[in-house]
Amino acid sequence: MSKIDILDKPIERIHETCAMMGIADQFDRVLPDLETFLESEVANGETSETRLTYDGLRYLRQMLSRS
Repeated sequence: MSKIDILDKPIERIHETCAMMGIADQFDRVLPDLETFLESEVANGETSETRLTYDGLRYLRQMLSRS
């Protein structure tokens, strides 16, 4: 699988947010699902790093609320 560089900043920002909230370990656990979600967003045409970060944080919140 090739790496999508556009995801670097959003994932970094999401990781920093999780670290500030003290949930970095939970971030690491759901990172593969988060990457898949963000890749699908890019495939659907989303290129804004800000929007990808926001959508990623929302997705992460949903994933963690199910746990």
